[in-house]
Amino acid sequence: MKVSFWFVVIASVFVTCLITANIIAVKIMLLFGFPVPAGIIIFPLSYLFGDVLTEVYGYGVARRVIWLGFASNLLTVVAIYVGGFATPAPFWQNQAAYTAILGFTPRLLLASFAAYLVGEFTNSFILAKLKIATKGRWLWTRTIGSTLIGEGFDTVIFITIAFWGIIPSSMLLTSILTQWIFKVAYEVLATPFTYLIVGFLKRKEGIDTFDYRTNFSPILFRKAISQ
Repeated sequence: MKVSFWFVVIASVFVTCLITANIIAVKIMLLFGFPVPAGIIIFPLSYLFGDVLTEVYGYGVARRVIWLGFASNLLTVVAIYVGGFATPAPFWQNQAAYTAILGFTPRLLLASFAAYLVGEFTNSFILAKLKIATKGRWLWTRTIGSTLIGEGFDTVIFITIAFWGIIPSSMLLTSILTQWIFKVAYEVLATPFTYLIVGFLKRKEGIDTFDYRTNFSPILFRKAISQ
């Protein structure tokens, strides 16, 4: 696929949403009275733009961007860790604050990376398959349906790995349901916005990919899309 300006824009926004969500997730805020990571403010947008990538460019291209997001997030984590490990200047008194805000525990990293990969690949796979099943009609069924399942996996995996044994089981389940409902509602409300972006890109790029002969393995890096 020839790399276009608009593809670079969408891929960049996708990765930016992902990295930003993971950085601000350190803050726990209240959503309808329940504690959730602040990353929920922007993380659902990564699913929205993931939907756009799959709908317009196909699963094969979305797969590469998903792995790009994973690599970019890993690089961010490594850079933050090295920056925190480095000896601070004698006059700089904010080392504890740096560690508290930007530090990551291995458990949270495992939860974040596992949830991201499973959720994003599930979302993209389902959207691509639904596009074939609906013959390209009813975009809303694909974006909402794929998010319903993809975000479900993401939320269950992240909260379970990150907080199992730390918070009571009842609160764990409540937190999962609250975040999942919020994320799906986010996608539903953003559907008109998704339609605008998809329509604009299809006109500008002159493509509308259907994954009829695509290899859906998440670890295949070579080109594997068919229109």
